[in-house]
Amino acid sequence: MALDKPYKDVPGTIIFDAEQSRKGYWLNQFCMSLMKAENRERFKADERAYLDEWAMTEEQKQAVLARDLNWCMRTGGNIYFLAKIGATDGKSFQQMAGSMTGMTEEEYRNMMLNGGRSAEGNRYLGEDGDAQPQHQPQGSAGKKG
Repeated sequence: MALDKPYKDVPGTIIFDAEQSRKGYWLNQFCMSLMKAENRERFKADERAYLDEWAMTEEQKQAVLARDLNWCMRTGGNIYFLAKIGATDGKSFQQMAGSMTGMTEEEYRNMMLNGGRSAEGNRYLGEDGDAQPQHQPQGSAGKKG
């Protein structure tokens, strides 16, 4: 019997529940391995070979190689763990979070300093708030030029 998950209707949000945790177990374990300097060095030397040491899906490996954190999250990654990839690449969390929204680091920082996104229009899918799929990506970094 499938669980009722009304929380899946939150725009712009992937809830890291037990199902996501199981799906992303090896992806998140890979990310945690990057806490050790020797593993970061091995990963940077040959990313594909290092990823192939982990029981991740091919889709997860492609998402990591593309540095597409939204894709990583859809395949079970948790942002706490995924932040280790950005740190390995020398990126701040603001840079990483901005990349997930289409915002520059400055745009993301300013949004957060101004209280983040409003809940108005963003409580469930189908409203017209700025986190809704029809308004993505946001910011100048997300604009195709």
